[in-house]
Amino acid sequence: MKQKKTVRNQARKDSPGGNTSNKSEKKAEGNSFFSWLLVLAMLGAWLSVGVVWFDLVDYNSVVGALGGVYDADGDGDFDVEDAKVLLENATVATKEKTLRKNITTEGDRIQASHPKLTCLTEKPGMVASTVNPLGEKELHAESKPGESKEFTTEELPPATEPVPTSVSTPESVTETTEFTEEPLVESKEEKEAKKKKPKLLNKFDKIIKSEINAAEKLRKKGKIEESLRAFEALVQKFPQSPRCRYGKAQAEDDLAEKMRSNDMLLKAVTTYREVAELPDVPPDLIKATLKRRADRQQFLGRTRGSLATLERLVQIFPEDISIKNELGVAHLLLGDNKGAKRIYEEVLDRAPHDGFAKVHYGFILKSENKIAESIPYLREGLESGEPGTDDGRFYFHLGDALQRTGDKSAYDWYEAGHRRGHFASVWQRSLYNVPGLRAQPWWTAEETGYTGLVKMLERNWLTIRDEALSVLDSNSGQFLPEDENLRETGDWGQFTLWQQGRKVTSSCRYVPKTCALLERYSEATSCKRGQIKFSVMQAGTHVWPHTGPTNCRLRMHLGLIIPSKGCRIRCTNQTREWEEGKVLIFDDSFEHEVWQEAESYRLIFIVDVWHPELTQLQRQTLSPI
Repeated sequence: MKQKKTVRNQARKDSPGGNTSNKSEKKAEGNSFFSWLLVLAMLGAWLSVGVVWFDLVDYNSVVGALGGVYDADGDGDFDVEDAKVLLENATVATKEKTLRKNITTEGDRIQASHPKLTCLTEKPGMVASTVNPLGEKELHAESKPGESKEFTTEELPPATEPVPTSVSTPESVTETTEFTEEPLVESKEEKEAKKKKPKLLNKFDKIIKSEINAAEKLRKKGKIEESLRAFEALVQKFPQSPRCRYGKAQAEDDLAEKMRSNDMLLKAVTTYREVAELPDVPPDLIKATLKRRADRQQFLGRTRGSLATLERLVQIFPEDISIKNELGVAHLLLGDNKGAKRIYEEVLDRAPHDGFAKVHYGFILKSENKIAESIPYLREGLESGEPGTDDGRFYFHLGDALQRTGDKSAYDWYEAGHRRGHFASVWQRSLYNVPGLRAQPWWTAEETGYTGLVKMLERNWLTIRDEALSVLDSNSGQFLPEDENLRETGDWGQFTLWQQGRKVTSSCRYVPKTCALLERYSEATSCKRGQIKFSVMQAGTHVWPHTGPTNCRLRMHLGLIIPSKGCRIRCTNQTREWEEGKVLIFDDSFEHEVWQEAESYRLIFIVDVWHPELTQLQRQTLSPI
């Protein structure tokens, strides 16, 4: 009881009616404490403003405080950039903590009842391959092995978005719920990207990292010449530094592109090789260096050198499927389909669902005329949506294979290729195009503007026919069988006078009058994307529906010997017949098909001409096909 009274008495002293001296002392202490609290709060607020608005953080002091225990940018040590990341992460963590406190009970209830509800903003993020498989001979526009490729530009169809994945979004989930916490959590792809960030510095390069970064900063700012000089000085100073030499190679590579210089690019290729030959090169740097070297060698037309570089990469990194896939492409570019087939069989044995390997393996099977076998590989590879599969040639060959087996879904794939931007339309499926050119299947002489050439051909058709018959009847073997796998049945021979804008002198010796007549018409003789040739087709021949490789030419057919019945040509949905002494003109980049069901052979003269809307500069600079 006495203790309770004492407590009550003390309480009375502290109450408003208690001791006045104690009261004023307490009041002073309270005011003082409150003032300091207010000052500290204001200082904290202004410090926050300074950090956010005026970037007052001394990142270097943070570096010293942490002593290299946090490596945010994955380069093997702790530096200013790591400090920035660390501080930013701390800010995000604080915001996340605050947000979690503010999540309502209703939000918890929704999240608990829909545990799989996530943010639906993910995108496929596919990247097109820089190297593509070769098409059949008519589609081949790559440089020959050992031939240098100049820095030239060619207008091609615009790049498009990648093939969407087959994962569908439930209709009931149309937007992100405001209660989900997923946006604050790193996605699996982001974590993988961080985890796989390449380590390009060895122990010595980490010591001189600031000097490397200074030179690299110049390169990234576009000051390429200055960057190259800086890296050259570093290589002189530190000749055993892989990262310095790699920076020099990158600067030479960039400068080659800026100068459009093959010689400078060759220097970069040599420097890339030197990087990989140095001691103590990090594996990630070896991989990055040799992959870039192989790519640059391929660009220069040094396909065998590129193949050798990729073979070395495969030896160093035998488990890396992507490198084996690139090695397969290198074999294809050399025309070594057997070598490529062996590579892709090895890949599919280890990774049976690899879409890149599937489309290339399917392409090889089709080139071997294994039409039905090629279809599932091409289809499944395209459906995979994997990087490197969204290529017009795969849509082209899958559709063609389906057509040849009588499968009407071929046009679904042509339509898909058109939607992807690979084809101008379902009918016009050429792959080497200049956009904006007038596109129609059939043309008149007046529409082409080449009326002089057409009149000359029709006026001299008997002379042209007689020279063609002299070659055809001589049994000299000048008419060669069509070798592009376009025939379903029958025999089809060709005798070429001009190829890719170049006169075949040995052939013109047999038909001198015909060649002399054509010399005056440069729209035909200079057409690097066409041919001038005789074509003989025997009875019982059917040519599959197909398209030419480019929209840059038109094709003229002069009838020389035409049976009265049974010979016809379809272009898109219009079918026509040849007449002796008359010229038919069509755009062979549109789908066309030929039937020869007469009792005797059909003989025509084919003259390709530049599309009339191409400028003189385009005609001079477009690559041959």
